[in-house]
Amino acid sequence: MRLSLARPRWVSALLVSSLLLGGCAGLRPGGEEERIDPSGYRAEGKASYYGSRHHGRRTASGERFDQNALTAAHRTLPFGTRVRVTNLNNNRTVVVRINDRGPYGRGRIIDLSFKAAQQLDMIRPGVVPVRVESLVD
Repeated sequence: MRLSLARPRWVSALLVSSLLLGGCAGLRPGGEEERIDPSGYRAEGKASYYGSRHHGRRTASGERFDQNALTAAHRTLPFGTRVRVTNLNNNRTVVVRINDRGPYGRGRIIDLSFKAAQQLDMIRPGVVPVRVESLVD
């Protein structure tokens, strides 16, 4: 008896369409990543930080990462956007400039520089609940 490894056409069509639709989420027709309008942006979630391991490396914006600068990584906000980040555990705030993409940790909405994390008093816990609000210049 010979087994057939062929699958029905509709299964293949379903797989291809789901890959195409899922892989294009957040992309514009030209292949550019979709960016949100920063005016009025407000979100709550978890923040983490990155420091010495990335110090001096290029960020997604092209500038070198400085762990002692007040900067952050966000998935969609435009580079240069300034946001106020509030540690919801202690109400400390810091204003940072978005200059990188991320975070890549699950469930996190922003990655802060070491300096920004110090100002929020989040070095010891590493991950804290935060509110992120865009600032209008």
